Amino acid sequence: MNTNRLLGMFSDGQTAIAGWMSIDSAYAAELVGCSGFDAVVIDCQHGMAGHPQMVAMLQALAHTPAVPLVRVSQNNLAEINRALDAGAWGVICPLVNTAAEALAFGRACRYPLDGAQGDRSFGPARGLLVGGASYPQDANANILALAMIETQAGLDAVAAIAAVPQIDGLFIGPSDLGIALGLGPAASYEHPLLADAIRRIQEACKAAGKMVGIWCGSAEMARAMQAQGMQLVAPGHDAIWLKAEIARRLAVLRGPG
Repeated sequence: MNTNRLLGMFSDGQTAIAGWMSIDSAYAAELVGCSGFDAVVIDCQHGMAGHPQMVAMLQALAHTPAVPLVRVSQNNLAEINRALDAGAWGVICPLVNTAAEALAFGRACRYPLDGAQGDRSFGPARGLLVGGASYPQDANANILALAMIETQAGLDAVAAIAAVPQIDGLFIGPSDLGIALGLGPAASYEHPLLADAIRRIQEACKAAGKMVGIWCGSAEMARAMQAQGMQLVAPGHDAIWLKAEIARRLAVLRGPG
């Protein structure tokens, strides 16, 4: 089977930088995948892509150097299986609040082969194309399963969640975590309450031997999180980048007036 390059980066102590797709366009995904990112996340929770668009975007990303990941809309066995069968090399699962929910998510990502505890059923039509003939035997060691911590309940249970053996690590949703902490979705990552919560999640991952990533609202935040030891950072999403570049160009053309 082809191997997941992100796992090698994490084991080597490198930080992977991920593009983030909220626009449901295969062409846009292909452009982002060819832009230098280590990975590209197709957001099926808050983004516009449904299953057909996700499949087309995964097909487009297969021709780029970026590792394709999917954030599913919910912790659902069927949806997680469909994303993996379609060729995703990893899944980010939102709103994981307990160890039991983390276990259900992790099991959805694993085949019950070679003693592994998993609930994933076999039928990876595109998985066999992108992973090779040995995909079923090697998928458990190559599929990245990241549980999102973005609520007070998730933060309270973070040590137990991180310790679940079927998941590879945690992914921080700072906007929802800011809401949960009473700070609002635009809270600065430097605010003491949010900064402490982020450190708690990192410490739980370190104690469990797991990796940790975070969505960032800006390149500056992503750089700060990279310096703080995050192994996966996403510096915003495609709609933010598009809107910012449009505003910059219009400001150049129209001037101060």
